[in-house]
Parts: sequence; C-alpha cells; structure tokens
Amino acid sequence: MKLVIDRSALLKALGHVQSVVERRGTIPVLANVKLEAAGDVLYLTATDMDIAVMERVQASVSEPGQGTLPAHTFYDIVRKLPDGSQVEITRAEGTAKAVIRAGSSRFSLSTLPVEEFPVMTEGEMPFNFTLSAAEWKALFDKTRFAVSTEETRYYLNGIFLHEAESQGAAVLRAVATDGHRLARVEVALPAGASGMPGVIIPRKAIDEIKKLVEEGTNEVHVSLSDSKIRVACGTAVLISKLIDGTFPDYDRVIPSGNDKIMEVDGKNFTRAVDRVSVISSEKTRGIRMALAKGKLTLSADSPEHGTATEEVDVNYAAEPVEIGFNSRYLLDMMGQMEGEVAQFVLADSTSPALVRDTSDVGSIYVIMPMRV
Repeated sequence: MKLVIDRSALLKALGHVQSVVERRGTIPVLANVKLEAAGDVLYLTATDMDIAVMERVQASVSEPGQGTLPAHTFYDIVRKLPDGSQVEITRAEGTAKAVIRAGSSRFSLSTLPVEEFPVMTEGEMPFNFTLSAAEWKALFDKTRFAVSTEETRYYLNGIFLHEAESQGAAVLRAVATDGHRLARVEVALPAGASGMPGVIIPRKAIDEIKKLVEEGTNEVHVSLSDSKIRVACGTAVLISKLIDGTFPDYDRVIPSGNDKIMEVDGKNFTRAVDRVSVISSEKTRGIRMALAKGKLTLSADSPEHGTATEEVDVNYAAEPVEIGFNSRYLLDMMGQMEGEVAQFVLADSTSPALVRDTSDVGSIYVIMPMRV
C-alpha cells in the first residue's frame, strides 16, 4: 500500500472514526483503524464491535492495499503535522510496519494483520428514510440530555425512536428519560418510516452520529431493522447495534391535569437559576421556586454556603405554589429552548411539571420535583 493524501482531509476522516475506538480494549486489533486504498480513495474503518464507522476520502493511490494502524496514535500524529502538508503512507507487503511521512517528519508504526480486523455486518434493513440535518438535530440534540447513565436500567441508556400519532398526524418521535426528567421531540414522519419498529439507539451511537451531522451535511440517510441502525452522512457511514430492551410507557409520566401556567423569559430564568444554584447543596443541587401573581422567587440554602434569593417577573395568575427542583436538571432542560418564552405547567409541590418551548410545538419536557 502506498498513497499520498492531504493532511486536513485525512485529519477530518480520522476524527470521525477514531473516537469510536475504546482506549482500554481487550482485543488488540480493535485499537486500530483499518485502511484500504483503492482507485483514488482511502477507506478508513473503526469499530468497538457495537458501533462501526466508515469514512472515505480522496487520495492519490500509487499502490492499492490495506492494513491497520493504532487509531489514537495515528490520529495524534496527523493532528500535529503542519497545516497544508501532504501525508505519504506506505506499507510494504509482508511487513509489520507502516511508514508515515510528511515534510521532514517520519514515523514508523506497528501494524496488526488486517485479517484479524472484525467485519460488522449490516444484515437486512427494511426501513429506509431521509431526515434533514435540522430534523436530526431537533430529535436527538434536544433529547440526549435526559438519557440515563445508570447501567442497571440499560433500556434507558439511549433514545427511543418510534412512529407515533400527534393531533391526527403521523410523526417520528424521539424520547429519553432517566426517571428524573423526560424529553419528547417529534417531526413529521418521513417517507419510508411508516411501520418501523420502535428502537432504542445507544447514547454512544447518538454522540458519534452528532459529530458526523455537525460537519454540515444537509441530509441524513437512515436504514434500520429491529436490531441495527445504519446512518449515512456525506462520506461517512455509521452502523450500530440497538439496545435490546423495552422502553417504558412514557405517556404515563407526562402530566395531563396540571392547571397552573407560568410563562417566563427563558434567558432571564436560566441566568437566575444559575446564580441561585451557586448556593445549593453540592449533593442535591436543589432550589425552591415560589410562585405568586406576576412573580417568581428562586431560593437556595445550604449549611456550607449560606442562602440566596432572586425574584423574576413572570406571567402567572393562579394561586401561589412552591416547588423544588434540581437546578442542574432545570439548566439542562432550559438549554434546549430556542424561543424567548418558556412555559411551565404545574399542579402542586409534589407533582411533575410539564415544560414547553413556546416556539416549538413538537417538543415537551417533564421534570420531577424534589424536596428542598
């Protein structure tokens, strides 16, 4: 194998694939990225056996071939090479070393047999549809914060993507919850998604796809079965296993009888919560919200730090109510709001609150109260 490739193009492609590689794996070849040079293209592949990412990039290939290189070391080398440099990669047939040259720099890296590199098969994927990058970001960027990190409830360690109905229209809905907060976002059901199974996409796959979508591609092509998902974005393709589990009936925790409505400027509210939370206990992060007509009083106290209060003007005309929330959860949720006004729909001090972004009818959030 012998090729020359632009450093910036190689760095971008490596950035997509190397982050899948686990730094502490038990199978040596999984620490490597597979390179395959053919025609005028270099194909790069990395996998952790649950997720595989493949990227193709233009290159000047003088000798076709393939090999594997240690992913993170290779990435660090390319990252530190000068901008605008041309990178030559050479591996002689039958040798266990690959040579990387750029300008006056030369590196010799150990390789592992390409035959040991696992192939992640796609299998049959009967459902195929296309989302715009904006739709993908709406579904997953706005729900990811609520994904659980508690490994014992593994079925909550991802985003539940499924077909649903909203106000008589078919929608594609993404839901995430960790038991303390819930995020539900929906877009119009794309052609090809009708009849799709409900699937739970793992958090790591969501994070890796986010990097691909952020590169500016306009469309995201999705194929899925009940066990795997394939996402193609520009020149990159990601295949991931899905979480084998049953997502809970989330509709049961979305309150329907709340009758106290507070509307507040989202930015002012977020800044006030952030300031008051400085005093809240490190362990609970709890703050109190005391509502009266036209006024919200935020407060926090802790034996270590003292007390804090701040008043915020709100649109509220119902009877007074006091409720406590985890400030970190509030801030995470407010970070998804795009409109100027956030709407809180409350019942009492012990019931979950329903929160809406008034500029985005396809998104709702639920946050559980806490004793403060």
